[in-house]
Amino acid sequence: MSAVVRLVVNGHPVEVPAGASVAAAVAQVTLRFRRSVDGAPRAPLCGMGVCFECRVQVDGVAHVRACMTPASEGMQVVADA
Repeated sequence: MSAVVRLVVNGHPVEVPAGASVAAAVAQVTLRFRRSVDGAPRAPLCGMGVCFECRVQVDGVAHVRACMTPASEGMQVVADA
């Protein structure tokens, strides 16, 4: 049995396999990660940290690239903040 990591995304408890990215956890709750300046919904595009479209708030730290950040136990994630 593989290990799981439990975290909270937008107030919802989420479980992902150990080693999964924060982006994988957020995608279980919403596909909208943030909004552009004009209010358009945005989501991950490149999946390798170049486009910055997957930015979320992690444990109070803003502008964290979800696709590049491994999910960790107890993490608090806010998307579309």
